[in-house]
Amino acid sequence: AAEARMLELPFIHDEQLTRRMRLRFQSLQQKNLRPQDGEKLLQPNEHIYRVDFIQQHQLCFLRWDIQLERPGKVTVTGTSQHWTPDLTHLMNRQLLEPVGIFWKKPGAKEVECNEADAQEFGERIAELAQIRKVMYFLLTFTDGLEPAQLKGSIVFKA
Repeated sequence: AAEARMLELPFIHDEQLTRRMRLRFQSLQQKNLRPQDGEKLLQPNEHIYRVDFIQQHQLCFLRWDIQLERPGKVTVTGTSQHWTPDLTHLMNRQLLEPVGIFWKKPGAKEVECNEADAQEFGERIAELAQIRKVMYFLLTFTDGLEPAQLKGSIVFKA
């Protein structure tokens, strides 16, 4: 029997989309306008990432590969946007549950996570991949962690 292939799909920092969402926030502030009801405005510690599915079917979630260069925490939230979204008007209802929370404690070598939520989230991503070529994620960095200090991917059995 042929051995199952591993497929590692990296998180790609979508700087252009992140910038566009920040401009929306600035525009509202400058015009002294309120966001739409339920609109999610990007905070300074939040960034948009995407995963491009080079294969969409027969994916079985194996694990997260999240590496943090320093102590801190990153929260990974999936969005329900399809194809090429305009996330500048991202609504809270478009944020998926559960979220993946990954952290590294001072002095620790390994990144930890809430295993149950991370497993459920990974399985949900494998299901969503069947109808999406790209999936967008909102990553929230806390405890001084920044995007340059993260390297992450999702590993599937294909």
